Amino acid sequence: MMRRRIAVTLGVVAAAATLTVAVPGSAYAAEGVLTVNGNEHVDPSGCYALDWYPSSVTNDTDAIAEVHSGPDCGGPVEWLVHPGETYYTETARSVFIL
Repeated sequence: MMRRRIAVTLGVVAAAATLTVAVPGSAYAAEGVLTVNGNEHVDPSGCYALDWYPSSVTNDTDAIAEVHSGPDCGGPVEWLVHPGETYYTETARSVFIL
């Protein structure tokens, strides 16, 4: 019984290691440039403030950017900016991208 438990544990560890190597960088950051009010963010990740109005978000990454109505990426999503698109807003307060 003990040998079986050790074998199962080693199998789980080996599977986890394989997945870690097989999917490098899978959820760390978008690749490309996110431009928020003229400021370029290369390979962006996380939340960016929209500090003045009207604001613009240009998404030249491989991910979708969420424009939020509240600060710190809170509140409802006002718009989804798909790769290659630009969005203009006078009401949103922040942008989130992974």
